[in-house]
Amino acid sequence: MNWILIFELIYILIIIAVCIRIIFDTRSSTKAAAYILLVIFLPILGILIYFTVGINYRKRKLYNKNLFADELGDRVFAFIRKNRDRIIGKGLLNKYDGLADLVLNQNFSPLSDDNEVDILLNGEEKFPEVFKAIEAARHHIHVEYYIFEPDRIGLEFIDLLIRKSEEGVKVRFIFDDFGSHPLRRQVKRMRNVGIEVYPFYEIKLFFFANRMNYRNHRKIIVIDGETGFLGGINVSDRYLNLPESQNKYFWRDTHLKLRGSIVHSLQYIFIVDWNFCSKQRLEPDRHFFPMNSQEKSGHKIGQIVASGPDSDAPFILQSFCKAISLAKEEILITNPYFIPNPTIMDLLLVTALSGVKVKLLVPGISDSRLVNIANHSHFTELLSAGVEVYTYSKGFVHAKTMVIDADLAIVGTANMDYRSFDLNFEVNALIYDEELANELRQAFYQDLKDSDKLDLETWNKRPIYLQVLDRIVRLISPLL
Repeated sequence: MNWILIFELIYILIIIAVCIRIIFDTRSSTKAAAYILLVIFLPILGILIYFTVGINYRKRKLYNKNLFADELGDRVFAFIRKNRDRIIGKGLLNKYDGLADLVLNQNFSPLSDDNEVDILLNGEEKFPEVFKAIEAARHHIHVEYYIFEPDRIGLEFIDLLIRKSEEGVKVRFIFDDFGSHPLRRQVKRMRNVGIEVYPFYEIKLFFFANRMNYRNHRKIIVIDGETGFLGGINVSDRYLNLPESQNKYFWRDTHLKLRGSIVHSLQYIFIVDWNFCSKQRLEPDRHFFPMNSQEKSGHKIGQIVASGPDSDAPFILQSFCKAISLAKEEILITNPYFIPNPTIMDLLLVTALSGVKVKLLVPGISDSRLVNIANHSHFTELLSAGVEVYTYSKGFVHAKTMVIDADLAIVGTANMDYRSFDLNFEVNALIYDEELANELRQAFYQDLKDSDKLDLETWNKRPIYLQVLDRIVRLISPLL
């Protein structure tokens, strides 16, 4: 009996110590409370889960971003400041000056107005444009993906990279070891022809690795420092709505093709990530940041914002908050994993109650039952405040977009959830342009034709067990 008492005392002390660590280590009080509940009510297992996936790496800074310490760096930063002063001085951003400065001051995020930006809806539009751009590559191809599956489209992609490498184009490839685990089988084949391939954050003990919680969720392609791609579309047959793909359901997603100085930001992010995972020192030379190598006929103003466990603060969350707070007429949000933290939730409620039209499009059909329930747990509050909530019924909507007042478009990789704000490496594009924002706005309203609008009265009449399930899942939503 004495040994049992001693064991219980030791276990209680361990629980107290772990809870204290959670309190000091976790920035979000909501998430800290969820982990503490987990540790207390799941003996031993809760502690293992926390130490496997719960440690806050933002405080430990995974790597240093200091790249530009040479003459090129001086030129680049002078270009950033000059462009910022010229664009804001001309009043080209209207009410978004503060948002642009927030992103500029927190990231390597040049504000430029010489950009061409094309919206690519679904894999059917994205992959032909990507392959066409890769075919035209002359110097280098940089690829960084969360999910890259060696299926039909994935192998076609790899075959093209191999051919370009054999033609003398330098190919560098980063993949997330969690999201693209099956790709490991193709690594040797790519390396044999000179393609440099590295997992971003290699997972060695797959089911017990803390690293698996810190995922590189970015989807970046940079070609010759002149053309870039980013958005929600990974490389997999599931993103192609073609008969031969044999998809379980229609996949609705959004990507961007970029040309102009905005591509320099994507290049910067890639090189930083590359130096971290490859342990190399890839220098930012003029091939990577061509200053005057192309005729720049674009006129769109844009920035890139990135964040992750390597950043001092959740920059993407901050950019979302600032953008929402600046809305005067309308906010259109499409997001597949809508599990907002209290800050975003309160902003949306206050904005809607202030008379701004807020429309939210989320999946009706999801690839995660648990996440879908977590989505549902916020609908009553949103509907009560006047937010219009729609569930996409044609298939699975995976796009991560926001349109503010038909003059700001945000497209990227970040979901509106705790994982994207705190744990994942993410990247978004902010395009300050009425033409592009209206094009994205039209796509949103087209999606509403394939969606069901929720009604507050009907929603509140759901079976009580579903409402209870929503509340229970909401308690653990910060951990999803």
